[in-house]
Amino acid sequence: MIKDKNAIVTGGTRGIGREIAMTLAENGANIAINYRTFNEETETLIEDLKSFGIKVMAIKCDVSVEEEVTNLVKEVKEGFGSIDILVNNAGITKDGLLIRMTENDFKDVLDINLTGTFNTTKEVSKIMIKQRYGKIINISSVVGITGNAGQCNYAASKAGVIGFSKSIAKELASRNINVNVIAPGYINTDMTKILPDKVKEEVLKIIPMKKIGEPKEVANLALFLSSNLSDYITGQVINVDGGMVMI
Repeated sequence: MIKDKNAIVTGGTRGIGREIAMTLAENGANIAINYRTFNEETETLIEDLKSFGIKVMAIKCDVSVEEEVTNLVKEVKEGFGSIDILVNNAGITKDGLLIRMTENDFKDVLDINLTGTFNTTKEVSKIMIKQRYGKIINISSVVGITGNAGQCNYAASKAGVIGFSKSIAKELASRNINVNVIAPGYINTDMTKILPDKVKEEVLKIIPMKKIGEPKEVANLALFLSSNLSDYITGQVINVDGGMVMI
């Protein structure tokens, strides 16, 4: 489906992003990831990706900094020749109640989660427009749809990703570029593993399927949206949440 396609996956060194990068690689795509600090986690991912016999690039880049994103995209284009798939997964949380949240806490989350998505999409879309082909998958969250107490910054950023994606889907559709959003619910990552058991029990009560999702279940959807099987799908938000949010 995506053999020999070239993909950028931001925030790909852990959790959902790592699983997406691995799944795309397993299916034959060449993978470029970004990192802010090169560490053992990054090195291990590179080796794991290379085990699939694909090309791998790892480039230092803070997605919230326009100049660094420009360099990232330039290097990937020169290294791979084309960019067929972009997965905007980079994201952070700085949770807190509104009255205790600082302006920096609010701004930092928007800078990575929303401005970062804008920066990478803008640069990559220039290449995809010339190619007249591309698949853009932006990772949002069900919190961007429903809101969540203590996460007004995160919810605002993820709601912004949805509005941004629907807008550019309309702009880029005529150029044969698909833009879609994945909105995960509670997924088994480092962030959810630290939740107290009591909180997990309450979470399971609001999930009809009565289980927390796995990163692979998000990655499988990303694979589908990266492939030609999704050629007539654009501007959509697809929840991966066990039925928690139905709209």
